[in-house]
Amino acid sequence: MAAVQHLAFTAVARSPGGFLGLSRSRSDVGSMKVKVAPQAFDLQRLSSFELREEVSKLRDEITSASPRPPSGRGRRTRCAAVETEKAAEVQEYSLPDLEIADDSKDLESVRERDFTGTPYIPIYVMLPLGTIDHNNKVAGYDDLKSKFKKLKDSGVDGVMVDCWWGLVEAKAPQHYEWSGYHTLFTLARECGLKLQVVMSFHQCGGNVGDDVFIPIPQWVLDIGKENPDIFFTDKQGVRNPECLSWGIDKVRVLRGRTALEVYYDYMRSFRQEMNEFFLDGTITEIEVGLGACGELRYPSYPETRGWKYPGIGEFQCYDKYLLADLQEAAEARGHSHWAQPPDNAGEYNSRPQDTGFFRDGGDYDSYYGRFFLKWYSNVLIEHGDRVLTFANLAFEGVKIAAKVSGIHWWYKTASHAAELAAGFYNPSNRDGYAAIAKMLAKHDASFNFTCVELRTLHQAKGYPQALADPEGLVWQVLNAAWDAGISVASENALGCFDRQGYNKILENAKPQRDPDGRHLIAFTYLRLNDDLMQEHNFKEFSRFVKRLHGESIEN
Repeated sequence: MAAVQHLAFTAVARSPGGFLGLSRSRSDVGSMKVKVAPQAFDLQRLSSFELREEVSKLRDEITSASPRPPSGRGRRTRCAAVETEKAAEVQEYSLPDLEIADDSKDLESVRERDFTGTPYIPIYVMLPLGTIDHNNKVAGYDDLKSKFKKLKDSGVDGVMVDCWWGLVEAKAPQHYEWSGYHTLFTLARECGLKLQVVMSFHQCGGNVGDDVFIPIPQWVLDIGKENPDIFFTDKQGVRNPECLSWGIDKVRVLRGRTALEVYYDYMRSFRQEMNEFFLDGTITEIEVGLGACGELRYPSYPETRGWKYPGIGEFQCYDKYLLADLQEAAEARGHSHWAQPPDNAGEYNSRPQDTGFFRDGGDYDSYYGRFFLKWYSNVLIEHGDRVLTFANLAFEGVKIAAKVSGIHWWYKTASHAAELAAGFYNPSNRDGYAAIAKMLAKHDASFNFTCVELRTLHQAKGYPQALADPEGLVWQVLNAAWDAGISVASENALGCFDRQGYNKILENAKPQRDPDGRHLIAFTYLRLNDDLMQEHNFKEFSRFVKRLHGESIEN
């Protein structure tokens, strides 16, 4: 018979910029107290697996400590964690009685949530980045067909595919080659799979997970040799040819066209050439690439520049077009000396506390800092607004979406440095995602967000120095989007094959305590590969698909 133990949880508030951790003290085996930082371990959003982990660790500590009698003023054990800089108010939370197996058994009584009868959420699987090769052919057609059939048999609704600008408009301006994609779409339709299609106006290669290299069109790169300011530029003057600077959205520097006109012509051509797949419902959504990696963000942390996690990244606004825009904004404000980006914001792999701009009490919150960050973020939002306006013209009547990256590192600091460098003006005293959600709502576009599989507790263990909080970030973004009245979709940021990761996705997809019953409209799994197809991994994945659909499962 399993023993029943009572756990009391003590939440310790932190000061701004303080790191959140947890410590434990034991009074006796049957009654324990745990100091828990609320952002690292939120009782209102406690998952069964997090609870299982914490209880298991408590049990192990007690077991290892129990043979030795207490001495002195009492025994204290500390868990892996990290120290809080300042502990303020202490609030007591009590958890209902929890039935816990004895030390010789697993915690099987802590059960995962039953999603039977919950809303049906469609699931799509991202295709390999190199599904269409440089010859505009489907790579590994027969193998892909076999995998498509297996996906369909498991209940998967569809697949997501990148339509690479660098492949389709490679040879010359306004000369489009869609034949490879037409073959791929036909195969998907024959296998009964729907399509999410990404208008990928960026380079593939040089970022996390990129396993092929597909540059933007050569004719654009040739223009860049004569006018390198068409690319994003860092403070060292290094150009990033991954995507076009937003400073040329309305400037005719691309063989007589603006960047916006180039994007629109591409999207309009796609709509015309693939119209049959729109008419028969095979294509269900168009995701519009808006920046680095197809996401609405600056290319602030490129691996090609030596960036490594959890570096804060760098501002990317040193091309002449964006600097001119900054100059105009500074003069309009009446402070022409503010027409330069900050000179104390560190480098790609800096930490916030090592910079004068991002440290606690740093210049990011000065009059100049707030001016610059608002301008930098507004450039991002205005770019998204302009491109989505043209996307709705090209894809009238079709659901469009935009992807926003989940930059969760340094989220527990006051400045949120990595987010600021990427263009998300989201320090601890400001909601930077509400403005993005409002812009997307204007275009009835879905908000596609990443990193829904990550747990804060795991990040604190693996990378304690990163002060990351993916759960807090996801919670903020989901609510910002839902409050704006727009639909939300999501995808995992990294490969995911285990039940614990799938459970976290499900918790975010269908929040248990949401009073309005809000949930994701779709989930896209990253990505189709041989690892996913392995028997054990695919069995676990198929189980996840059923739960996402709200079907009953056998444990």
